[in-house]
Amino acid sequence: MRIADYIPLYKKNLNLAFPVILSQVGQVTVSLADNMMVGHAGTTELAAASFSNSIFHIGMLFGLGVTMGVTPLVGKVFSQKNDRQVGEYLRNGFFIHTVFALLVALAMVGVGFFLDKMGQPNEVAQVAFPYYLLLVASLAPMLMFYSFKQFFEGIGNTQIAMMITLTANLVNIVLNYLLIFGKYGFPELGLNGAGIATLISRLLMPVLLIPVLLKNKKYRNIFRFARQAALVRSKISELLSVGLPIGLQIIVEVLTFSLGAVMMGWLGKEPLAAHQVALGMASFTYMISLGVGAGTTIHVSHEFGAQNFSLLRRTVFASVHLVVIFMSFMGLLFILLRHQLPFLFTEDLTVVGIAAGLLVIAALFQVFDGLQVALLAALRGLSDVKIPMFMAFVSYSLIGLPISYGCAFGLNMGAAGIWFGFLVGLAVAAILFSLRLKKLVGRLD
Repeated sequence: MRIADYIPLYKKNLNLAFPVILSQVGQVTVSLADNMMVGHAGTTELAAASFSNSIFHIGMLFGLGVTMGVTPLVGKVFSQKNDRQVGEYLRNGFFIHTVFALLVALAMVGVGFFLDKMGQPNEVAQVAFPYYLLLVASLAPMLMFYSFKQFFEGIGNTQIAMMITLTANLVNIVLNYLLIFGKYGFPELGLNGAGIATLISRLLMPVLLIPVLLKNKKYRNIFRFARQAALVRSKISELLSVGLPIGLQIIVEVLTFSLGAVMMGWLGKEPLAAHQVALGMASFTYMISLGVGAGTTIHVSHEFGAQNFSLLRRTVFASVHLVVIFMSFMGLLFILLRHQLPFLFTEDLTVVGIAAGLLVIAALFQVFDGLQVALLAALRGLSDVKIPMFMAFVSYSLIGLPISYGCAFGLNMGAAGIWFGFLVGLAVAAILFSLRLKKLVGRLD
């Protein structure tokens, strides 16, 4: 096919993905704003935020991954115009996700009491503990919201979650400014102020859903079926069979970066702070690719349900084109602006110098990161999640993480060595996911 033949697919994907991209960019913008404000409060505070978020994200993203199991299952039956089954998935999914949120939060509270045993500088661990507990408290309302977010994406509506997310993000940024620095009569709470702002904004997200669920006429029939639906073991099992592997796959990837942050702490608080700066920039571009990936999952699940396999294949190629072009452009910007971007977060020249070096490596793995996101999103649209989970484990845990450790401490490459392991893990994952998708699409044809 010619590139011109893909233009309608680019537009279709971007129209659906754009609200998701805005939501994801809004979310990461809040994190960037957090890091900028916290970084100007001090290097210790920035290092503590990096450490806390690295541990918290393991549990948070596991929960988010479990909610993602709803999207392909709902998308498939929605394309077949089966509103009753859509409602049943919504009811059973929300039950599962609420239970998971509580269980994961309890487990993470326990982990919090071991933060000072993970080899971090004492001043970092002390500042991190109360902030970490505030993050954990925000988990349950966040996952309740994401349960509905993934449902709405499954039926092709990405605008509702976008509006709520952007509203909550705005609240978060304003409260950050007021509570971190103590402006306009508010107490100056430093890093804990950022934690309180995060908690309040995430409590707001499910609250803003209530009028949507009560007044939305377009999906009234689906919501009626959801209220009438019983909790069914087969539906719960089906949701878990898709959601759990997605959650575990995400954990494997995030655990690599989290353990990388722990290793950074072994090198000192400056490398740890620099890691947070570079990872914040890389997360911004990653979230845009993730938004395109969300659109890919929706489109692939709909075409899979309708058995339009030729269009399904072209949809995947269109998504790959979009993320590779975008990530290549952002990687170039990272290289060109590597000495300027870190100053948005900190004035510590040591941190700036280390972060500039990490941004060069981040620029190199941008393409592989975007590629693996698009391919994995397509596999999720086909509800193929178990084999990719093992592929992710091999790529990140058995290949990437040992290379990070070996390069950083065996070859004395320091912080750059840890990020070189990230690069290798992402490249291997992209290759394995592409081989898996090629095999599955070949079977469909």
